[in-house]
Amino acid sequence: MASPSTRSHHGCDKDSDHSGSKRGKLSVLIVDENVLVCRVQQMLVSKLKVAKELLTKTAPDGKEALDFHVSGSSFDIIRLEMDLPIMDGPEVTKKRQAIGVKSIVVGVTSRDSRGDKEASMAAGLSVWLEKPLTAHKLKSLVEALEKK
Repeated sequence: MASPSTRSHHGCDKDSDHSGSKRGKLSVLIVDENVLVCRVQQMLVSKLKVAKELLTKTAPDGKEALDFHVSGSSFDIIRLEMDLPIMDGPEVTKKRQAIGVKSIVVGVTSRDSRGDKEASMAAGLSVWLEKPLTAHKLKSLVEALEKK
């Protein structure tokens, strides 16, 4: 089995290095089964210029997201689609805590359910965002997280 960084499942796990401006290093894992969403999110994050060095990786499902961590990768921020195949967002959030992953997890969903939000936050989600994710929402999020 290939390591997560060499898989080409749905074309959604490409690495992308970007140069930014003001801050140091920032690593972001984008977890979404939609290849187009992955690419657009990578592009949006890179255009924010929130870090001098920005590394983005993508995974098409929750299992592959966890595989990155099991293989030794770590990320400052995980942008996690809550409705994923194989392993959904709340399950990924619980399991990442069990293996000691300390990343900030940003759950993204099209659902507007208070119950879903509360259950996800109880599972260890750091932030809950509703779609659509715009450049403005992402920039505000990254800036707020950097202040923590």
